Amino acid sequence: MEFIKKIALFYAVIQPFLDISILAFLLYVSYGILVKTQAVQLLKGAVSLLIIYALAFILKLNTLLWLLNILAPGLLIGVAIVFQPELRKIFLKIGQSDWLRIGKRSKHSHLDSVLTAADILSNHRRGMLAVLTRHNNLRDIVETGNRLNADLSSSLLVTIFGHDTPLHDGAVIIQGGRIIAAGCFLPLSEQQDIRKTFGTRHRAALGLSEETDAVILIVSEETGAISLAYDSKLYYDLSSAEITRQLEGLLELGSETAGGGDQGNESKDFD
Repeated sequence: MEFIKKIALFYAVIQPFLDISILAFLLYVSYGILVKTQAVQLLKGAVSLLIIYALAFILKLNTLLWLLNILAPGLLIGVAIVFQPELRKIFLKIGQSDWLRIGKRSKHSHLDSVLTAADILSNHRRGMLAVLTRHNNLRDIVETGNRLNADLSSSLLVTIFGHDTPLHDGAVIIQGGRIIAAGCFLPLSEQQDIRKTFGTRHRAALGLSEETDAVILIVSEETGAISLAYDSKLYYDLSSAEITRQLEGLLELGSETAGGGDQGNESKDFD
């Protein structure tokens, strides 16, 4: 009985710290999700409404309070409609967050085939768009192309992208060491501040990275630059060593914070 009392007393002491720590963690995770989904404007709007409501309550502006209470249900529905794409991305990011999963990610191999093909195509100024899946299901993207379900090899990738075939302009979906589909269409990025010099491949890669946790490798047809897109960011014109390091971290070790690259590098890519 005395032991239980000690535990209760200890919990009463740490309860405020535990409460604040959990709240701080949730706020930190929420902010990270909002930033990654480009939905900061949604947060700003909500904060603005809360400030207006708080001022009206403190200053006892009864007419304004009455109006806000009447409009509140309509505002919630309006926000859900206007910010539907951002809300969808938020829930996607929550679903793919590491802290919601138990266990380690399975390690991916076959990176050499992708990197070898990327180097060959880069040297020949042939464009390439390869989607390396992680956790999100890309069934909708696969359905836009042609199913292959073929063993992954650098020769097959060079064949797909090295010639002006119907599959050349789309993306290949790679999962578990296999090319699931080719000639797939990706959603274009909704970011407004993306460089105008980036072509369709880069915009499509960035667009998919905004909606899923996939890692997309891009080879520029104009410059031969090899880039990566993931977590709503584009890392342009990386070296082979840097791409290898990032892919190993993202696909094998499960790190979503593999650094390196510069989203703002100057580009003359129009492919």
